[in-house]
Amino acid sequence: MSEELQHATVLLHEAVAALQIKPDGIYVDGTFGRGGHSRLILQQLGKAGRLIALDKDPAAIAAGQQISDARFQLVHSEFEKLAEILQQLSIGKVDGVLLDLGVSSPQLDDAERGFSFRFDAPLDMRMDSGSGQTAAEWLANVDESFLGEVIHDYGEERFAKQIARALVAARKEQAILTTRQLGEIVAKVVRTREPGKNPATRTFQAIRIYINRELEELAHILPQCVDSLKPGGRLAVISFHSLEDRIVKRFMRDMAQGDKLPVGLPIRAADIPAGKMKLVGKPVYAGAEELAANPRARSAVLRVAERMGSNGAGDECG
Repeated sequence: MSEELQHATVLLHEAVAALQIKPDGIYVDGTFGRGGHSRLILQQLGKAGRLIALDKDPAAIAAGQQISDARFQLVHSEFEKLAEILQQLSIGKVDGVLLDLGVSSPQLDDAERGFSFRFDAPLDMRMDSGSGQTAAEWLANVDESFLGEVIHDYGEERFAKQIARALVAARKEQAILTTRQLGEIVAKVVRTREPGKNPATRTFQAIRIYINRELEELAHILPQCVDSLKPGGRLAVISFHSLEDRIVKRFMRDMAQGDKLPVGLPIRAADIPAGKMKLVGKPVYAGAEELAANPRARSAVLRVAERMGSNGAGDECG
């Protein structure tokens, strides 16, 4: 079975439906992955439609080469360069942007990528395997205090200080080069964990997020999405853990509220600057059928917002 078929795209139909695809619209899939969302968008576009997809993973780019469609363009890039890429492509505003955050199933299931403690593999964790520092290289020199902060802040790990101390002590004896080494060191420190969860889960998540600058990139891309959307254009974001979702939730809320003026300011409600976005519906979660077929969807949450016009109005057709 092909990798594309093995990879179950989370909230596939819900996310694409949220974009309200127009046959002649221009859309951005900021996280191509293995192309599940992109393929469905292309099915709904007409001959005049256009889809721009981005991904920084060379394996995703290779998978995308299988799509032969004049309406489709795949760019090897991190999504935080969205505005720059659209400018290079002479694209002004788009009708929708989709972001499917975090690590993909093919990345987790490829032992050599070093994302998972389920395999004994080189400790890499880079989404763009052709650039940047590997997790092993970072662990070899990172300061103990900063390592503890990363594990605590990005992994929400209450044993962060103890784990950092253990890792620094272990590397003095032997370089930490594999996922098994990292997992075993953490397991000796974390004595209690939620049922069914590996003791190293939070530490692996934290290091992966830091190595790939996932939260920084997300904070950079969201304002670009708003600025790139036409009035009535939709932003749909799928998050997989609380740190991502918190950033998305707060950003969309702030964009919907608009400028915050001092309390008691003598100004008419009609003169208060309107928000740039309006929230669309409630957060969407995977249903029972999808969860049964793909347990990894259990933590996914989809949030959607729509770009407002300069006068605070949305698309007249929306």
